[in-house]
This record gives sequence, structure tokens and C-alpha cells, in this order.
Amino acid sequence: MHGTEAPSPWVCRWTPLIRPAGHVLDLACGGGRHMQWLASHGHRVLGVDRSPEALAVAVAFGPTLQADIENGPWPLAGQHFDAVVVTNYLWRPLWPQILESLTPGGVLICETFAQGNETVGRPSRRDFLLAPGELLEVASRGGLRVVAYEDGFLDAPARFVQRMAAVREAPAQDPVRWPLV
Repeated sequence: MHGTEAPSPWVCRWTPLIRPAGHVLDLACGGGRHMQWLASHGHRVLGVDRSPEALAVAVAFGPTLQADIENGPWPLAGQHFDAVVVTNYLWRPLWPQILESLTPGGVLICETFAQGNETVGRPSRRDFLLAPGELLEVASRGGLRVVAYEDGFLDAPARFVQRMAAVREAPAQDPVRWPLV
């Protein structure tokens, strides 16, 4: 079952961007590895996944919602979050709902597979692989400020990834000091 391994170092690195005790959505949460990490850092986390088996594990770390977000309606219409975490998952038609669900000051932490991954394993279909710079385009369309972005290759296991931490800036008098960790 996916989502029971250690939390992504990328998610761990950028968790400090999330406001204290923030309400966080872990989309396609699997067994809740990021739910556990975020809850242990004082955040209120909602995990969404389509797998009842995965959610049976994830519920130990916070509330969960079983939903087929690819074939059904967006189950969180009108709800807003201080952060949305999405790892190892890509369904492009959801970008508008994901972006709309961020509060002012909200953080999007993303990490998923990129083109090139078809040469080393799965996923290998282009539908599930980000094109070069695609996350930057998503952030731009959504009016987000990119704090960190990487696009490259990781070992152990071998994979091509693209990852981003971006914020929906709130109106402020002074520039926000987004910590680079």
C-alpha cells in the first residue's frame, strides 16, 4: 500500500511554510505518511483517497474522506485549507479545485513524477508525468508565488520528479519572509 513509507523529505522541508495549527489537505493520502508528519507538527489534517484500505490506516492520524476525485465531483467544494499536500499523484483536471481551495497565505506542496520516468519505471504514461516546467505554469495560472522548485532525477528508488512549494500571498504591508530551509 502506498503512503506508509517515511514522509517525503520535500514535504518535511517545506512544512514550516504552513501557518501554525493550520488546516491541511493531504490529497491522495494513501496510508497517511504525510498526515502523520503534519499532525505531529500541530496541524489539523484531512486525508482524501479513493482506497478504503489505505484510509483504514490513515484515519489514525486525522479525519479522512473516501472519494473518487477523478470520476466524481470535487468533494470539498467551498472548503479552504492553509495548505494542500500532493505527492506521487497527478490528475490535471483537479488543478483549478486545488488552487481554489488555498486560503490567502496558503501553501501548495507538490512532488510527483516527471517526464523521463518512463525510462526507469512506473508511472510511464505521459498522462501521469509532468512536462518540463509544468508545475511552474500551474503556479502562474493560479496566482501563486513559487518559493522553491526542482525538476530532476532522484535515486533510491530511481525516478524523475518535479516538486514545488508555492504560496497564495495574502495582502500585506511588508514583504513576507518565506523561510528557505
